[in-house]
Amino acid sequence: MGVEVVEVMCTEMVKPSSPTPQHLRHYHLSFLDQLSMQINNSMVYFFNADDVANKFKINEASHVLKKSLSQVLTHFYPLAGRLITDKLLVDCNDEGVPYAETRVRCRLSDVIDNPSPADVNKLLPYDMDEIVDTVLGVQFNVFDCGGIAVGVCVSHKVGDALSFFQFINAWAAMTRGEPEPIKTHLQSFSLFPPKDMSGSDPNSAIGKHKIVGKRFVFEASVIESLRTEYSRMVKESQKPPSRIEALSTFIFNRIIAATKENEEVNKKNHLVTFVMNIRPRMEPPLPEFAFGNYYLYSEAFPTLNEKGECNDLGRHLREELNKVDKDFIMKLREREGLSTLPQIEEIDKAVEKGEIVRFHFTSICRFPVYEVDFGWGNPTWAGPPTWKFKNVIIFKDTKSGGGIEAYVNLTEEDMAKFERDEEFLAHVSTKGLK
Repeated sequence: MGVEVVEVMCTEMVKPSSPTPQHLRHYHLSFLDQLSMQINNSMVYFFNADDVANKFKINEASHVLKKSLSQVLTHFYPLAGRLITDKLLVDCNDEGVPYAETRVRCRLSDVIDNPSPADVNKLLPYDMDEIVDTVLGVQFNVFDCGGIAVGVCVSHKVGDALSFFQFINAWAAMTRGEPEPIKTHLQSFSLFPPKDMSGSDPNSAIGKHKIVGKRFVFEASVIESLRTEYSRMVKESQKPPSRIEALSTFIFNRIIAATKENEEVNKKNHLVTFVMNIRPRMEPPLPEFAFGNYYLYSEAFPTLNEKGECNDLGRHLREELNKVDKDFIMKLREREGLSTLPQIEEIDKAVEKGEIVRFHFTSICRFPVYEVDFGWGNPTWAGPPTWKFKNVIIFKDTKSGGGIEAYVNLTEEDMAKFERDEEFLAHVSTKGLK
């Protein structure tokens, strides 16, 4: 049993506790913001009833969250504004953040004992691919048992995953009354000025396919065995694959194997992309709390062997990743960066025509997912919704035990085959929530 009925009890706008100064009225988007799709970075944080009840009554908890949200918005002022994409800016007009309170007609354990991204979808203010002009949305969900789930959406047009978690943790610190000042860095526009991207549409892939998202757990021992296995397949002079590289290789190979009769997947060129954080790669390096889209894609066209596998996928990705150094980023900031746009557009068109099959990997492992504490302790579990794009795989650390949760998003047809792949299932944990 999962989430079946969610009743919206009330919705209000939470505005910054003090007005945004007039000279900050327009928050301009950067070149990297331009390249980002207008989707919503989304996560739901689940808290047990006893943990919350030890600190607040439920209605008090919501009141405290709204008050601290109002306060933290003065530091993250673009989040209370409205996105105007055709003008490449956020109008920081302090219209506020939609904040919904709901009742969920089931127990929290019904959801988190065997979490489903489809259930997570219902606990968020927006669908992941819903195009809205609000930059931030919050949904405060109360379960029949008294447990709560806080669902948060932040527009990817203004910030990447690390920006999302930095905001959430700043909000949580404000809620706890932490004395440490909140650090912000809202300078992406000056670092990466926008460019003429006429003819390019980052949103072109949105809503193209009906996608099924599933969560699979890999225990630490299984991941280590995969690392050992793939280490034997690379040259001694090469660095052994990381946890994420080994798991990416395994899942990529199993999707190819499970869908091998699918002509689109089996006999086309394959493009594997992986997201990298460029903050530490810049000169000088940006602080971790720098807010904006500071990511690029590492792209590789892996070659499949006679078995239809690519066992050194990690090497391919690492080689591409190593090309992104301070000189590369400097060129991107200058006019030379425009040379990458035709290639991006060309690949997007080839993917749309089915000439290239793209697999997209992203990892939020080691990100501060479970550091969120609104004053009643860390979440029992936190998870993302279904992504609305095919062949997208997201990795997240389990809360304990050193394992990894893989969120695999495929078309309905491909997921049905993938879930029956015996070699894949043999590596997946059959235990409940980690």
